[in-house]
Amino acid sequence: TCALSQPPPRAAVRCSPAGTCFSAHLDNASYPAASGACGQRQGGLAWVSGEPELRLLLGLLADAAAPALLWVGLKRNASTCTHAEHPLRGFTWEGVGGRTAPQEVPAALGRWVKEPMRSCLAARCARLHLAAVPESSPSWGWEE
Repeated sequence: TCALSQPPPRAAVRCSPAGTCFSAHLDNASYPAASGACGQRQGGLAWVSGEPELRLLLGLLADAAAPALLWVGLKRNASTCTHAEHPLRGFTWEGVGGRTAPQEVPAALGRWVKEPMRSCLAARCARLHLAAVPESSPSWGWEE
């Protein structure tokens, strides 16, 4: 999923009132390849600063019939330790289009499918894990 500075023409896009736009691009790619593909669209891998943006992103992915695992712009550098007490566990959002991504997020965004590996030595990426729940909204969580 990409967060875009401007919505592209003729694409499945959802935009927040604040102007952040998301688009879904379904492909089997590595984190660097997915990040590069978003960059070619003048955007970056998606990040969310709060629950309204998360609902917008989840709605877009439901409409796009997205697969269960999608890259988002959530990374932890090799020199950064895992912090179990923080919602993002020491991971941070990559900025998009020269904008700085928010690093303080509400506790509600700290939903992990499985707790990330405790480490201060390895660079790691996270993705959004979706699990369709019948008769309900999709269940979601971050996955290292």
